[in-house]
Amino acid sequence: MFMSLSETIKNIESGRRLAIAGDEKILSGLPKGNWVGGTTPYFMAEDGGTIAKDKIYVHDFTDLSLTAIIKSYAVDDLPKINEDAPEHGFSIIIIPAVSSAHFAYSQDAPNYPNFFMKPILGWISGVHLDDLGKVLPRTFNGLTGESSDKDAVVIHCPIAQEKTPIVNIINLFDQGNGDTIKFEESGFSVKTCLIDGKKHNFAEYIKSKNIDIRLPLVADYCGVMVNVSFHAARESDGVVEFYAPVFSGVEYKVAAPVGDYVDAFRKVLPRDVSPVFSCNCILNFLYSELEGKSVEKMYGPITFGEIAYQLLNQTLVYLEIK
Repeated sequence: MFMSLSETIKNIESGRRLAIAGDEKILSGLPKGNWVGGTTPYFMAEDGGTIAKDKIYVHDFTDLSLTAIIKSYAVDDLPKINEDAPEHGFSIIIIPAVSSAHFAYSQDAPNYPNFFMKPILGWISGVHLDDLGKVLPRTFNGLTGESSDKDAVVIHCPIAQEKTPIVNIINLFDQGNGDTIKFEESGFSVKTCLIDGKKHNFAEYIKSKNIDIRLPLVADYCGVMVNVSFHAARESDGVVEFYAPVFSGVEYKVAAPVGDYVDAFRKVLPRDVSPVFSCNCILNFLYSELEGKSVEKMYGPITFGEIAYQLLNQTLVYLEIK
């Protein structure tokens, strides 16, 4: 929920276990305590999508968790996140966008030992789009009072044995009926792709097929659709850039178009859902013009990447405790 600065400080000083989203100036002025934070001025709240540098959004896990373990992770320490995660509980991770931790986690996390055995979810922190290239996204470790534009921060929350954490995603996109696309190398940028085994310059292919790059590439992982969103397709040097890595050997298709985003979200939301955490993608916010429009119950930061175990794009992620 949105909290005033005084309410947020009061909750921190009373020892509550929190994940906080807001502008760097606000987060840097908060007292030490059991909280983690990340920068963003974009939010989804009860009255709809909001852009504001003076807002603070707080997820409170105090009544759900038995305790909280808060740690920062440099890029070389990221594989230890799963080791530190509670045997029964969940972990909320925040990683600064365009950092080495962002790139490393997105490409390597699925190969971490026992990676999918414990619930890990969270988001990539960002900045106002007008500040891109001028201001770096940051994470905050409330326990130490430190902030970083390089390190991930995690709040590990063990919960009672009779409760079950469930990580869910809502992805409005499915594979379209176009060509199957494969890549020879993994990464955040490519020059070539394989169509029916034949090599093409991907930027030229996008132009020739008049592909709308607001639609992501979609891979089918045993029935789970995972998006990779386009950042740019440059004719000048033939490079296509993504907001998440593509992986070599994986089959992708350009997504089928979605009509009314908000209506589509409402149709797929379970009626009895009670999220204790959620986040939604900045690209969903922009392309579906969510400012002022509400996606019921799915309130939280609008992010520069979503994490449900691995990095996702153009996806809504949420956590339930059953």
